Amino acid sequence: MAHVEIYTKAFCGYCARAKTLLGQKGVAFEEFDITMGGEKRAEMLKRSNGGSTVPQIFIDGTHVGGSDDLARLNREGKLDALLGL
Repeated sequence: MAHVEIYTKAFCGYCARAKTLLGQKGVAFEEFDITMGGEKRAEMLKRSNGGSTVPQIFIDGTHVGGSDDLARLNREGKLDALLGL
């Protein structure tokens, strides 16, 4: 199974939607809460080439984008393969 990382903020509906989709797939993920900024926010900005909105999602180290991107991959039938399902 793939290693999934997701950068989130508190009270973020898009973050909740992405985490729900991953949960429905039975995928464990590593979550980084950047609500208060800090080094994890700086790390996210660097890894996502300046992507400042949340969530920012990475599968096996590859940036896949945000919640809408994750949902699109799922609709297109590409998400399961990325997740190793």
